[in-house]
Amino acid sequence: MTTLEERRKTLTDRLAELDARLHEIDAELDSHQSKDWEELAVEREEDEVLERMGTSGQAEIRMIHAALQRMDEGEYGYCVKCGAEILPERLDVVPYTPFCRNCAGAKAQR
Repeated sequence: MTTLEERRKTLTDRLAELDARLHEIDAELDSHQSKDWEELAVEREEDEVLERMGTSGQAEIRMIHAALQRMDEGEYGYCVKCGAEILPERLDVVPYTPFCRNCAGAKAQR
């Protein structure tokens, strides 16, 4: 069974990975300065993909910070909606999830 400290390490390691990736995305976005119209069009398409990746990474960072805060408050591992315990197997897959399986399923059905 995974301990709280092991989960905390998993989350902080993921934060470091995301931070590095976001810095790489920023650097890549800043490096595009083509003057050729065709190259500029390709670069803009690539920029859109990079921006979506950045937005996704930022959302994951917010969820990880929220999970770390729940850990600090002693509320980690319990559903923020119904208060039920989140199964360890679910936390193994998505360690920052704030919802139990039932509430996550109900949210997805909306």
